Amino acid sequence: MQRPSSTAALLLLALSSCAATSSDDEIASVDALRASLSFCATYDAGVDADLARGDARLFTAPSYRQQSEAAAGLGAPGVVLAPDAGRSGGALHFQAQNRTALFYSAEGNVPTDGASLDCTFSFWLKLDPDLDLEPGFFDPIQVTDKSYDDGAVWVDFTKDETPRRFRMGVFGDKEVWNAEGLETKDHPDYEPRLVAVEEPPFTREQWTQVTVTVDTGEGYARLYLNGELQGTSTRIAEAFTWDMERAAVRIGLYYVGYFDELMVFDRALDAAEVRVLHGARPAELMAARR
Repeated sequence: MQRPSSTAALLLLALSSCAATSSDDEIASVDALRASLSFCATYDAGVDADLARGDARLFTAPSYRQQSEAAAGLGAPGVVLAPDAGRSGGALHFQAQNRTALFYSAEGNVPTDGASLDCTFSFWLKLDPDLDLEPGFFDPIQVTDKSYDDGAVWVDFTKDETPRRFRMGVFGDKEVWNAEGLETKDHPDYEPRLVAVEEPPFTREQWTQVTVTVDTGEGYARLYLNGELQGTSTRIAEAFTWDMERAAVRIGLYYVGYFDELMVFDRALDAAEVRVLHGARPAELMAARR
């Protein structure tokens, strides 16, 4: 057998070294993700979270104004646990426009020091926005204790557009960013805070991962779809002051479609970690550390 030349041998050694480094980096990233995971709901065995640093239960209330009347469990008409419809296992299926409040408590599950957020939200959607959604705004997720424009992180599908845009919005205390008391959508700083995707890749046939990273201390939030950066908002300078008895991870506001694998991390993941997250499975991230 002919031996490789010294140059070829060095090249093979370098490629082998690069592959090992890449693999080591991915293992390191998975370990870091595992250590930072604060909440995970897979919907494989039920609607409550599989892992939670706070309350793991899903709650249902008539509306968010009536949140104090919430009861544990899934009680929203037209929203069901679909056992075999998820990426692997179950998923939530919003069969009709959801007008009921469905939420998890943010306390313990979403890290905050009472004034700032440093965290990541990730989940998967399956729908055709232009075929499945009725007129109006639809928020697959909204994290707040008040409303979309006051201490809130959200993503939505826009109304009255074809194709529908997909947007991320992050707003701290309204009395600070909108001290003038203007109508929210008329405020000159409203639109510049948003990240909008003009032709998002959602379909009925394939799952799409949505990841939002937020670091209000550094003043930014980023939106990723399927591990790829879609845009960054750099205008978040105000505090997030929450009443933790009301702060919630709200899911499926007016939404129609499938929803799966909701995860929260206790810090803003970097771009490389988001790519690793896109290829990871929740069971891998919840596994006990070796």
